[in-house]
Amino acid sequence: MKTYTCHLPDDAATHSVGEKLAKLAQAPLRIYLSGPLGAGKTALVRAFLRALGVQGAVKSPSYALVEPYNFSNYSVYHFDFYRFFDQNEWEESGFRDYFEETAICLVEWPEKAGGLLPPADLEIHLSYHQLPSHETTGRGIEVKALSVSGQHLVEKLNEQQ
Repeated sequence: MKTYTCHLPDDAATHSVGEKLAKLAQAPLRIYLSGPLGAGKTALVRAFLRALGVQGAVKSPSYALVEPYNFSNYSVYHFDFYRFFDQNEWEESGFRDYFEETAICLVEWPEKAGGLLPPADLEIHLSYHQLPSHETTGRGIEVKALSVSGQHLVEKLNEQQ
């Protein structure tokens, strides 16, 4: 399993990784993002969408659960399952249809859907970096490839590092 890891000292570094991912991404692609509240999942997705040319407000789908973005030959769906209390909510939502061949799906809090989601191509884990003095020094990111297309993406990220 190929991985990409790095320290993200500030928001600009987080945005840079999101932009790089967007430039490398091709549908179909499923990216699952995990980490504690405020670790940068939504910031990374916003940078990803901006790099694809999304103008105006990029809303967090915390309440709507999904925000769709349509381009000429593919769609990007940004999901946030933080408010799911039961994995059956995934089944009842009808979201399975969004995971199609012409879609890039970015999913925050995928663990809230249990094991019902289609397999990820990439798993991204964001975390806070802290010194022994408990001072926060930015974020850490780990990107794991879980498919052939995910491996290709991670290889390209590592080449750009």
